[in-house]
Amino acid sequence: MKVYMKPVKMLSYTQENGIQIPLRFQLKTRDDELITVKIDRITEKNQEKLAGNKMYIYKCQSVINGVERIYELKLEASTMKWYLYKM
Repeated sequence: MKVYMKPVKMLSYTQENGIQIPLRFQLKTRDDELITVKIDRITEKNQEKLAGNKMYIYKCQSVINGVERIYELKLEASTMKWYLYKM
């Protein structure tokens, strides 16, 4: 998997216990075109500290342009920003 760490626009919901669940996100391509990706399945959820910042990592899979892809999304807890981490 290649590391991107690109910010994305995310649509998610919050469970009663405060856990964020991503539903779909928008990603800009090299041509400045927006692509909407629906998250089909979340296979793993982990937590790490990066330079003292709490990060949540979601390993997901979706069908993108007809191909099933596995990728990782990161949520920075202090700023609530979502990133496409690896694909």
